[in-house]
Amino acid sequence: MDDQKVGGLSPYNQLFIYYFQGRLISKAESFGDRFIGNWEEGDTSFLFFSESADDIIDQLLRIQPQLTLEDRFCMSYDQWHGEPVNPFRSGRFSIMPPWRMVDIEADDVPIILDPGVVFGAGTHPTTRDCLEAIEIVCYNNTVESSLDLGTGTGLLAIAAARLGCRQNVAVDNNFLAVKTARKNVALNKLDDHVRIVCGSAEDLLDWNADLLIANIHYDVMRKLIVRPGFLKKKWFILSGLLRTETSQIEMQLSQKPVTIIEKWVRDWVWHTLFGRVD
Repeated sequence: MDDQKVGGLSPYNQLFIYYFQGRLISKAESFGDRFIGNWEEGDTSFLFFSESADDIIDQLLRIQPQLTLEDRFCMSYDQWHGEPVNPFRSGRFSIMPPWRMVDIEADDVPIILDPGVVFGAGTHPTTRDCLEAIEIVCYNNTVESSLDLGTGTGLLAIAAARLGCRQNVAVDNNFLAVKTARKNVALNKLDDHVRIVCGSAEDLLDWNADLLIANIHYDVMRKLIVRPGFLKKKWFILSGLLRTETSQIEMQLSQKPVTIIEKWVRDWVWHTLFGRVD
């Protein structure tokens, strides 16, 4: 892949991150142009700004006393992601950020991915294994619809759409992830084929789909596979699992009318299961 280097630079020179115990009551959109987004996880919040926002944070603490500022950080965009956000290949997928587009080969499947400040830029081993599994199922079967639970940046739903899956629903319970995924769907001009929903994976599991994709925490996954909606799918990709967690999931699946077609183990840590419902 030869760099065309459209833009060439990451979207933010520096990230200013404020870590809180507690969750915001009022909407954060009033924070102005410096504000990037708010990542909420349990009873904690991470507010991201492109410039120092100590003045905004001081005012926020005065009007929302339920919040406790635990720490503040300043780092580069690449430091936040743990590595530079560069174009990369995964199977036939050519995945690139919008600020660094690259030439593609005739058989490549291009995807534009802007991870924003959402965790993961697509290079994690479980994400790569899910992409490989999506290639396998979509190239060997007619897959009309997919359900991506815990979508994050929307990458896996976009990948399914790129391979001809016409109806795709991607779900995340984090609003910042939903906002980021919707942006990526628009960047890839797939608004007619990928719908991003903010909600619970368990609540959306019953949506009718040929393919279930769940790169998600074990505590959520173990609840998904015992629900009736799981067996209404034709194929499933389950990922994000550690070794002991995978053993538990496989034990539960062994009691169901399903077949594990392929299993990936990366770095002796991360496990991904691809199977079909019999």
